[in-house]
Amino acid sequence: MKAVALTHYLPIDHPDAFLDVTLPTPTPSGRDLLVAVKAIAVNPVDTKVRAPKAKVEETPRVLGWDAAGVVQAVGPDVSNFKVGDKVFYAGDITRPGTNSEFQLVDERIVGNMAVSHSFEQAAALPLTAITAWEALFDRLKVSVPSQPTILNKTILIIGGAGGVGSIAIQLAAKVAGLTVIATASRPESEKWVRDLGAHHVVNHFGDVQSQLAECGFQTVDFVLILNDTDQHFPMAAAVIAPQGMICTIVENAKPLDVSLLKSKSAGFVWEFMFTRSMFQTPDMQAQGDLLNEVARLIDSNVLVTTLGKVLLPINATNLRQAHAALEAGHVIGKIVLKDF
Repeated sequence: MKAVALTHYLPIDHPDAFLDVTLPTPTPSGRDLLVAVKAIAVNPVDTKVRAPKAKVEETPRVLGWDAAGVVQAVGPDVSNFKVGDKVFYAGDITRPGTNSEFQLVDERIVGNMAVSHSFEQAAALPLTAITAWEALFDRLKVSVPSQPTILNKTILIIGGAGGVGSIAIQLAAKVAGLTVIATASRPESEKWVRDLGAHHVVNHFGDVQSQLAECGFQTVDFVLILNDTDQHFPMAAAVIAPQGMICTIVENAKPLDVSLLKSKSAGFVWEFMFTRSMFQTPDMQAQGDLLNEVARLIDSNVLVTTLGKVLLPINATNLRQAHAALEAGHVIGKIVLKDF
């Protein structure tokens, strides 16, 4: 099978940062699906795993954690899918990734594609949808009201125009009924987050606390940090409401002063969407279930894809281009590669 892989961890402008290779097609066992990959998306985690370091892989390593495709074969213990089903998923960081013609993935972390979606539209969603869903509903414990149009709580989403922010805005505003304040720093990214449902927009390069006050908010009930935890945590601690909750998906480089939250009895929690698959938690199926719910919300016109740009085909040259764009830090929505 065709695949894009690496053997050395190199700067993305190096011609060998990614290589077009041919690898054996794997065979499914247990609860694994063998998926014929039709489209993939690129995420910041891809660039972090690929970041330059001295390690050398003895055999080519395939990265990638977002895909949409067709079930080609199933393991003997599979019960949720059959050959021919169209699926989307983010995969497991401990296993070979999505940047290959065929991939094995545990059925419990796979969802059925939205009927109304193309493969490229579907591939833009899994990792970010799982991350946003788990951050909001599992980590921050946001409740879904019986009448989502009643805006009774507030959330500040830092990094609203990125992949996770783009779906988190929609889930928070359209499903959870929250008043959403998103950060964006450019006219095009401000328009993007407003079109997705953000009620207010502030610039994360400015004084966020003052901008919130200008919008009428002295505090917010929830903060979701999707960019530079070290920079934004002190501000988040300052604006979080008493008994509020802060969640981040971005690792910190320095110790965080969580004592800032003590007087408010506020909480701080991490979200890492690979936790369930990495530790084979008893609730792994929750990821497949939430992806099915995301697909239902897509087909019901509640949510829209966060696809920003499509590159054809899936090869080393285009994958280098996608990684370079992410590392430059100005991507709106998701970059998707389609077809081998």
